[in-house]
Amino acid sequence: MQTPFDKKTYLYWYELMMLMRRFEEKAGQLYGMQKIRGFCHLYIGQEAVAAGIMSATKDTDNMITAYRDHGLAIAKGISADACMAELYGKATGCTKGKGGSMHFFSKEKRFFGGHGIVGAQIGLGAGIAFAEQYQGTDNATICMFGDGAARQGMLHEAFNMAVLWKLPVIFICENNGYAMGTSVERTSKVLDIYRLADAYDMPGDSVDGMSCEEVHKGIERAVRRAREGGGPTFLEIKTYRYRGHSMSDPAKYRSKEELEEYKEKDPITNVLKTIMDNNFATQEEIDAINEKVRVEVEASVKFAEESPYPDDSELYKDIYMDENYPFIVD
Repeated sequence: MQTPFDKKTYLYWYELMMLMRRFEEKAGQLYGMQKIRGFCHLYIGQEAVAAGIMSATKDTDNMITAYRDHGLAIAKGISADACMAELYGKATGCTKGKGGSMHFFSKEKRFFGGHGIVGAQIGLGAGIAFAEQYQGTDNATICMFGDGAARQGMLHEAFNMAVLWKLPVIFICENNGYAMGTSVERTSKVLDIYRLADAYDMPGDSVDGMSCEEVHKGIERAVRRAREGGGPTFLEIKTYRYRGHSMSDPAKYRSKEELEEYKEKDPITNVLKTIMDNNFATQEEIDAINEKVRVEVEASVKFAEESPYPDDSELYKDIYMDENYPFIVD
């Protein structure tokens, strides 16, 4: 079977998606053991979105997303150790144990959250893109949100400004079909969410989010436009989460048949099939990748377990305060 992508790309996709999948499975298990507390939104099923984005962008490109952020943070290069420690609330976590599941962050890896307020990151993503444009770089900004956030007013304000100023931003709606537990059909007359771009004369498209290949191609086109000064793009990447909205969601709003239908399109299974059909790797080499991922995830749990909690002195650190803020009065 001929493929437009090479062996290196497919093996990269496979290992990255396996790492995200196994990390999230372990996180779900640890949540059930009450090792991880609070909110926890798993990325299982949506891995092709992150993998396709990463193969089509460069390290200096920015990424910002909502609270289903574990997989994307790992894809952007934050270590499994730092991610797991953050889930544990430990000082060695990527936000020093202060953010938890929904607020992963790394300035070094240019991963700017992890945001719990629905849709808030859309305006922030446009702002990051404005900063890159102002500084004269060719870095693009990947700004991601879910289908529920597509109904927020922030989206329309950010879209308008991004088009007006030709900002180098790719807006991505990860449409997994359900805003928490409510289907898109029940919340919007416009079912093709990418068509919202039409109102702003912004290029928009629908992308198969269960395919690394299609995600890569969609992102590649959008990133090229951004780097060449062509302004923003809006991509609706249609994907599916196998688990509930969060760990507390039994997902009774969808049928077992629907879930199984999407599992038959599993991106990891499809990429592995392409690898084997094209003799890109032997079974022994695949087994070695699987073992490498298993060891990395288990090591991250050990690292998190053995790491200290933040010291009490950290309570008032990393908090922004402007003593001359004009609206504070004695």
